[in-house]
Amino acid sequence: MPTDKLREYLDSNNVKYTIIEHDPAFTAQEVAAAAHIPGKQLAKAVMIKIDGEMAMAILPASYRVNFDRLQEQTGAKELELATEKEFKGLFPDCDVGAMPPFGNLYSMKVFAAESLAEQIDIAFCAGSHTELIRISFEDFQRLVEPKILEFTYAG
Repeated sequence: MPTDKLREYLDSNNVKYTIIEHDPAFTAQEVAAAAHIPGKQLAKAVMIKIDGEMAMAILPASYRVNFDRLQEQTGAKELELATEKEFKGLFPDCDVGAMPPFGNLYSMKVFAAESLAEQIDIAFCAGSHTELIRISFEDFQRLVEPKILEFTYAG
């Protein structure tokens, strides 16, 4: 089951969602393949540090982060990829690397890629390496209020 925190949040906001179970997978592209979802519709959360603060960059599984572009667009003095050691304790209800793209539930900023915003529906890890949740991008945007930026490239 998705994390209780996430499920309660979606339910309390009257969001229609679908739970998708799949074989264990650990990379975003493996998850997309296991769940039979196009990589451009699977939202992956990349943990970053912006001027020392933890944040999430959300983008399609089939894309990569252009860190220079993201730093430029956020106006950050420093922007770097966070290490697993730095963020794993921030998501106690999630398997490491399977956190949902709801940084707002964990008191952090969220930046979403324009390439993801082009999708009608998105799917994302629901706190485990065997489950996804699919919702409309519109609902995701309404609940998370991410800053939409252009910081990806096809990879």
